[in-house]
Amino acid sequence: MERRSFLAGALGLGALAGLGTLTGCGLTGNASAGGDKTIKLIVTESAPYQEPTKIAQKILEGQGWTVDAKYVTDIVQPNIAVANGEFDANYFQHGAYLQQFIKDNNLDLDPAFYMYGSPGGIYSTKHKSIEDLPQGAKIALPVDPANNGRALALLAKHGELKITEGKSVIHVSQKDILENPKNFSFVEVDQQSLSKTLPDVDAGFLFVRLGAELDMTPQDALLFEEDADSLPYICLVAAKPGFTETEKGKALQAAYQSDEVKAWFASYLGGVLPTPWDRDPIADTAEWNA
Repeated sequence: MERRSFLAGALGLGALAGLGTLTGCGLTGNASAGGDKTIKLIVTESAPYQEPTKIAQKILEGQGWTVDAKYVTDIVQPNIAVANGEFDANYFQHGAYLQQFIKDNNLDLDPAFYMYGSPGGIYSTKHKSIEDLPQGAKIALPVDPANNGRALALLAKHGELKITEGKSVIHVSQKDILENPKNFSFVEVDQQSLSKTLPDVDAGFLFVRLGAELDMTPQDALLFEEDADSLPYICLVAAKPGFTETEKGKALQAAYQSDEVKAWFASYLGGVLPTPWDRDPIADTAEWNA
Protein backbone atom coordinates (compact mmCIF):
# COMPACT_ATOMS: atom_id res chain seq x y z
CA MET A 1 0.00 0.00 0.00
CA GLU A 2 1.43 3.36 -0.95
CA ARG A 3 2.29 5.79 1.83
CA ARG A 4 0.13 8.45 0.14
CA SER A 5 -2.92 6.17 0.31
CA PHE A 6 -2.39 5.59 4.03
CA LEU A 7 -2.15 9.26 4.85
CA ALA A 8 -5.06 10.29 2.67
CA GLY A 9 -7.27 7.61 4.20
CA ALA A 10 -6.36 7.83 7.85
CA LEU A 11 -9.16 9.18 10.00
CA GLY A 12 -11.07 10.47 7.00
CA LEU A 13 -9.94 14.01 7.66
CA GLY A 14 -9.68 15.35 4.15
CA ALA A 15 -7.20 16.13 1.45
CA LEU A 16 -3.51 15.38 1.69
CA ALA A 17 -1.35 18.45 1.20
CA GLY A 18 1.98 16.61 1.31
CA LEU A 19 5.06 16.45 3.43
CA GLY A 20 6.75 19.53 2.03
CA THR A 21 7.33 22.87 3.66
CA LEU A 22 4.51 24.35 5.68
CA THR A 23 4.90 27.96 4.62
CA GLY A 24 2.54 27.61 1.67
CA CYS A 25 -0.37 26.72 3.96
CA GLY A 26 0.01 29.50 6.47
CA LEU A 27 1.56 27.29 9.14
CA THR A 28 4.63 29.40 9.71
CA GLY A 29 5.97 30.92 12.88
CA ASN A 30 7.23 29.57 16.18
CA ALA A 31 4.87 28.38 18.93
CA SER A 32 6.56 30.61 21.48
CA ALA A 33 6.49 33.73 19.30
CA GLY A 34 3.47 35.14 21.09
CA GLY A 35 5.04 34.78 24.51
CA ASP A 36 4.49 32.42 27.42
CA LYS A 37 0.79 33.20 27.63
CA THR A 38 0.05 32.21 24.03
CA ILE A 39 -1.04 28.69 23.11
CA LYS A 40 -0.85 27.74 19.44
CA LEU A 41 -3.04 24.84 18.33
CA ILE A 42 -3.57 23.09 15.00
CA VAL A 43 -6.91 21.30 14.84
CA THR A 44 -8.93 19.48 12.21
CA GLU A 45 -12.13 20.94 10.83
CA SER A 46 -14.58 18.42 12.25
CA ALA A 47 -17.16 18.93 15.01
CA PRO A 48 -15.65 16.64 17.72
CA TYR A 49 -12.38 18.57 17.37
CA GLN A 50 -13.46 22.08 16.45
CA GLU A 51 -16.29 22.59 18.94
CA PRO A 52 -14.38 21.41 22.06
CA THR A 53 -11.48 23.61 20.94
CA LYS A 54 -13.74 26.66 20.80
CA ILE A 55 -15.02 25.89 24.29
CA ALA A 56 -11.49 25.40 25.63
CA GLN A 57 -10.37 28.60 23.93
CA LYS A 58 -13.07 30.61 25.68
CA ILE A 59 -12.10 29.12 29.05
CA LEU A 60 -8.41 29.81 28.52
CA GLU A 61 -8.92 33.35 27.32
CA GLY A 62 -10.96 33.98 30.47
CA GLN A 63 -7.85 32.94 32.40
CA GLY A 64 -5.62 35.39 30.58
CA TRP A 65 -4.25 33.13 27.86
CA THR A 66 -4.15 34.00 24.19
CA VAL A 67 -5.22 30.99 22.08
CA ASP A 68 -4.31 30.85 18.39
CA ALA A 69 -6.19 27.92 16.84
CA LYS A 70 -5.51 27.02 13.21
CA TYR A 71 -8.15 24.77 11.60
CA VAL A 72 -7.08 22.50 8.73
CA THR A 73 -8.25 19.43 6.84
CA ASP A 74 -4.76 18.05 6.28
CA ILE A 75 -3.63 15.07 8.38
CA VAL A 76 0.12 15.25 7.74
CA GLN A 77 1.09 18.80 8.59
CA PRO A 78 -0.30 18.91 12.16
CA ASN A 79 2.30 16.44 13.45
CA ILE A 80 5.13 17.96 11.42
CA ALA A 81 4.19 21.46 12.61
CA VAL A 82 4.18 20.50 16.29
CA ALA A 83 7.42 18.54 15.98
CA ASN A 84 9.00 21.62 14.34
CA GLY A 85 7.87 23.85 17.19
CA GLU A 86 5.50 25.91 15.05
CA PHE A 87 2.54 24.89 17.23
CA ASP A 88 2.31 23.78 20.83
CA ALA A 89 -0.13 20.94 20.27
CA ASN A 90 -2.47 19.38 17.75
CA TYR A 91 -5.84 17.70 18.02
CA PHE A 92 -6.89 15.61 15.04
CA GLN A 93 -5.89 11.96 15.42
CA HIS A 94 -6.17 8.78 17.44
CA GLY A 95 -3.34 6.99 19.19
CA ALA A 96 -2.73 4.34 16.54
CA TYR A 97 -2.30 6.94 13.81
CA LEU A 98 0.04 9.04 15.97
CA GLN A 99 2.29 6.09 16.76
CA GLN A 100 2.44 5.00 13.12
CA PHE A 101 3.23 8.55 12.01
CA ILE A 102 5.97 8.92 14.64
CA LYS A 103 7.54 5.65 13.50
CA ASP A 104 7.32 6.45 9.80
CA ASN A 105 8.67 10.00 10.14
CA ASN A 106 11.03 9.66 13.14
CA LEU A 107 9.34 12.45 15.11
CA ASP A 108 9.64 13.30 18.79
CA LEU A 109 5.98 13.58 19.85
CA ASP A 110 3.87 12.19 22.67
CA PRO A 111 0.18 11.55 23.22
CA ALA A 112 -0.44 14.38 25.70
CA PHE A 113 -3.95 13.51 26.89
CA TYR A 114 -7.11 11.84 25.67
CA MET A 115 -10.21 13.57 24.34
CA TYR A 116 -12.76 11.01 23.09
CA GLY A 117 -13.06 7.35 22.25
CA SER A 118 -13.76 6.28 18.68
CA PRO A 119 -14.99 2.68 18.73
CA GLY A 120 -16.35 1.18 15.55
CA GLY A 121 -18.16 -1.79 14.13
CA ILE A 122 -19.31 -3.66 11.08
CA TYR A 123 -22.57 -2.21 9.80
CA SER A 124 -24.90 -3.18 6.99
CA THR A 125 -27.94 -1.72 5.26
CA LYS A 126 -28.74 -5.10 3.68
CA HIS A 127 -28.30 -7.72 6.38
CA LYS A 128 -29.58 -7.95 9.96
CA SER A 129 -26.90 -10.19 11.48
CA ILE A 130 -23.36 -11.35 10.82
CA GLU A 131 -24.73 -14.82 10.11
CA ASP A 132 -26.78 -13.36 7.26
CA LEU A 133 -23.70 -12.35 5.30
CA PRO A 134 -23.71 -14.57 2.20
CA GLN A 135 -20.91 -16.46 0.51
CA GLY A 136 -18.70 -13.97 -1.28
CA ALA A 137 -20.07 -10.99 0.65
CA LYS A 138 -18.32 -7.73 -0.17
CA ILE A 139 -17.07 -5.87 2.93
CA ALA A 140 -15.61 -2.35 2.95
CA LEU A 141 -12.52 -1.67 5.07
CA PRO A 142 -10.66 1.57 5.86
CA VAL A 143 -7.69 1.82 3.51
CA ASP A 144 -5.14 3.11 6.03
CA PRO A 145 -2.99 0.57 7.92
CA ALA A 146 -3.83 2.00 11.36
CA ASN A 147 -7.51 1.08 10.89
CA ASN A 148 -7.38 -1.53 8.14
CA GLY A 149 -7.47 -4.58 10.39
CA ARG A 150 -10.30 -3.59 12.71
CA ALA A 151 -13.08 -5.31 10.76
CA LEU A 152 -10.84 -8.32 10.13
CA ALA A 153 -10.18 -8.65 13.86
CA LEU A 154 -13.91 -8.43 14.61
CA LEU A 155 -14.72 -11.09 12.02
CA ALA A 156 -11.97 -13.35 13.37
CA LYS A 157 -13.18 -12.88 16.94
CA HIS A 158 -16.63 -14.03 15.80
CA GLY A 159 -15.20 -17.04 13.96
CA GLU A 160 -15.89 -15.79 10.43
CA LEU A 161 -12.17 -15.61 9.58
CA LYS A 162 -8.93 -17.06 10.86
CA ILE A 163 -6.09 -14.53 11.03
CA THR A 164 -2.50 -14.47 12.26
CA GLU A 165 -2.49 -14.79 16.04
CA GLY A 166 -0.62 -12.55 18.45
CA LYS A 167 -0.69 -9.38 16.33
CA SER A 168 -1.99 -6.08 17.64
CA VAL A 169 -5.09 -5.00 15.73
CA ILE A 170 -3.22 -1.94 14.47
CA HIS A 171 -0.89 -4.22 12.50
CA VAL A 172 -3.47 -6.65 11.11
CA SER A 173 -4.17 -6.55 7.36
CA GLN A 174 -5.56 -8.77 4.62
CA LYS A 175 -2.14 -10.42 4.44
CA ASP A 176 -2.96 -11.97 7.82
CA ILE A 177 -6.06 -13.82 6.61
CA LEU A 178 -5.32 -17.54 6.94
CA GLU A 179 -8.82 -18.93 6.41
CA ASN A 180 -11.85 -17.29 4.78
CA PRO A 181 -14.52 -20.01 4.66
CA LYS A 182 -17.28 -17.77 3.24
CA ASN A 183 -14.95 -16.23 0.66
CA PHE A 184 -15.61 -12.67 1.77
CA SER A 185 -14.09 -10.07 -0.54
CA PHE A 186 -12.73 -6.88 0.94
CA VAL A 187 -12.80 -3.43 -0.62
CA GLU A 188 -10.41 -0.85 0.86
CA VAL A 189 -11.98 2.60 0.95
CA ASP A 190 -10.90 6.05 2.12
CA GLN A 191 -12.60 6.64 5.46
CA GLN A 192 -14.35 9.70 4.09
CA SER A 193 -16.16 7.38 1.69
CA LEU A 194 -17.02 4.46 4.00
CA SER A 195 -20.50 5.70 4.91
CA LYS A 196 -21.22 6.57 1.26
CA THR A 197 -20.00 3.13 0.18
CA LEU A 198 -22.12 1.20 2.68
CA PRO A 199 -25.23 0.86 0.46
CA ASP A 200 -23.09 -0.59 -2.33
CA VAL A 201 -21.53 -3.40 -0.27
CA ASP A 202 -22.87 -6.14 1.97
CA ALA A 203 -21.23 -4.61 5.04
CA GLY A 204 -18.60 -2.10 6.02
CA PHE A 205 -16.57 -0.88 8.97
CA LEU A 206 -17.67 2.48 10.38
CA PHE A 207 -16.60 4.56 13.35
CA VAL A 208 -19.45 5.01 15.79
CA ARG A 209 -19.62 8.68 14.79
CA LEU A 210 -20.12 7.82 11.11
CA GLY A 211 -22.75 5.25 12.06
CA ALA A 212 -24.58 7.82 14.17
CA GLU A 213 -24.58 10.27 11.28
CA LEU A 214 -26.48 7.60 9.33
CA ASP A 215 -28.91 7.18 12.26
CA MET A 216 -27.33 3.83 13.13
CA THR A 217 -26.37 3.01 16.71
CA PRO A 218 -23.90 0.43 18.04
CA GLN A 219 -26.92 -1.79 18.61
CA ASP A 220 -27.53 -1.72 14.84
CA ALA A 221 -24.02 -2.98 14.07
CA LEU A 222 -23.54 -6.61 13.06
CA LEU A 223 -20.42 -6.63 15.24
CA PHE A 224 -19.07 -3.87 17.47
CA GLU A 225 -15.73 -3.37 19.20
CA GLU A 226 -15.45 -3.83 22.93
CA ASP A 227 -13.60 -1.20 24.96
CA ALA A 228 -10.35 -3.18 24.87
CA ASP A 229 -10.57 -3.56 21.09
CA SER A 230 -10.94 0.18 20.52
CA LEU A 231 -8.19 1.23 22.96
CA PRO A 232 -5.65 2.28 20.28
CA TYR A 233 -8.32 4.42 18.65
CA ILE A 234 -8.96 7.00 21.37
CA CYS A 235 -8.57 10.47 19.86
CA LEU A 236 -6.10 12.70 21.63
CA VAL A 237 -4.08 15.88 21.84
CA ALA A 238 -0.44 15.43 20.85
CA ALA A 239 2.56 17.56 21.75
CA LYS A 240 6.28 17.38 22.36
CA PRO A 241 7.42 15.24 25.30
CA GLY A 242 7.06 17.03 28.63
CA PHE A 243 4.41 19.46 27.42
CA THR A 244 1.78 18.30 29.90
CA GLU A 245 4.10 19.18 32.79
CA THR A 246 4.36 22.82 31.74
CA GLU A 247 2.02 25.59 32.89
CA LYS A 248 0.76 25.89 29.33
CA GLY A 249 0.17 22.17 29.02
CA LYS A 250 -1.67 21.90 32.32
CA ALA A 251 -3.91 24.84 31.44
CA LEU A 252 -4.71 23.38 28.04
CA GLN A 253 -5.57 19.94 29.43
CA ALA A 254 -7.78 21.42 32.14
CA ALA A 255 -9.69 23.47 29.56
CA TYR A 256 -10.11 20.61 27.09
CA GLN A 257 -11.16 18.22 29.86
CA SER A 258 -13.54 20.70 31.48
CA ASP A 259 -17.16 20.14 32.50
CA GLU A 260 -18.22 22.35 29.60
CA VAL A 261 -16.44 20.15 27.07
CA LYS A 262 -17.77 16.98 28.69
CA ALA A 263 -21.30 18.41 28.41
CA TRP A 264 -20.73 19.10 24.71
CA PHE A 265 -19.69 15.48 24.07
CA ALA A 266 -22.70 14.27 26.05
CA SER A 267 -24.96 16.26 23.73
CA TYR A 268 -23.24 15.36 20.45
CA LEU A 269 -24.99 12.60 18.49
CA GLY A 270 -26.72 11.37 21.61
CA GLY A 271 -23.49 11.00 23.55
CA VAL A 272 -22.05 8.18 21.43
CA LEU A 273 -18.45 9.34 21.95
CA PRO A 274 -16.98 8.37 25.34
CA THR A 275 -14.53 10.65 27.16
CA PRO A 276 -12.00 8.36 28.91
CA TRP A 277 -10.08 11.20 30.53
CA ASP A 278 -8.95 9.11 33.49
CA ARG A 279 -6.75 6.93 31.27
CA ASP A 280 -3.01 7.51 30.73
CA PRO A 281 -2.28 7.50 26.97
CA ILE A 282 1.45 6.85 27.47
CA ALA A 283 0.74 3.75 29.58
CA ASP A 284 -1.89 2.61 27.10
CA THR A 285 0.51 3.03 24.20
CA ALA A 286 3.03 0.77 25.91
CA GLU A 287 0.28 -1.83 26.41
CA TRP A 288 -1.10 -1.99 22.89
CA ASN A 289 2.32 -1.73 21.27
CA ALA A 290 3.59 -4.69 23.32
